[in-house]
Amino acid sequence: MAKFKLDETDHQILDMLIENTRTPFTDIAKKLLISAGTVHVRVKKMEEAGIIIGSSLTLDYKKLGYAFIAYVGVFLKNTSQTKFVLERINEIPFVTVAHVTTGKFNVFCKIRAKNTQHAKDIIFLLDDIEGVYRTETMISLEESINDKKRLMHSIFQEM
Repeated sequence: MAKFKLDETDHQILDMLIENTRTPFTDIAKKLLISAGTVHVRVKKMEEAGIIIGSSLTLDYKKLGYAFIAYVGVFLKNTSQTKFVLERINEIPFVTVAHVTTGKFNVFCKIRAKNTQHAKDIIFLLDDIEGVYRTETMISLEESINDKKRLMHSIFQEM
């Protein structure tokens, strides 16, 4: 497949959708002074090119009672157990992100919990997975930066 080339209009459409994925195409069209059909066609092309993959919903975890965030580095007895361990980690719904990594940890996870007791229970579930040698936990005091728009703008500047 040929590389899809984004133009400034595509960048502006993506910018508005990243700000709010539920923005109606008609609102985007009005702001960009183009037709809603043009917005629809461009979004469809970006989906077909794999640039846009689905859409996401942002939740306020604090309001839902899950404000506690911790990062857990997982050490494995053998790296050959990575797939098995990831399958077990995937069964724990409070692990929201897991990365296979190089360096100190074999797997690095982000967990969301109600409080320290709940986090401890989740960490113990990770520790109990067959193949896990040990874990190391870091508690997040505050999520200070979570902004995908800055990255998007940097990528667009390179194009």
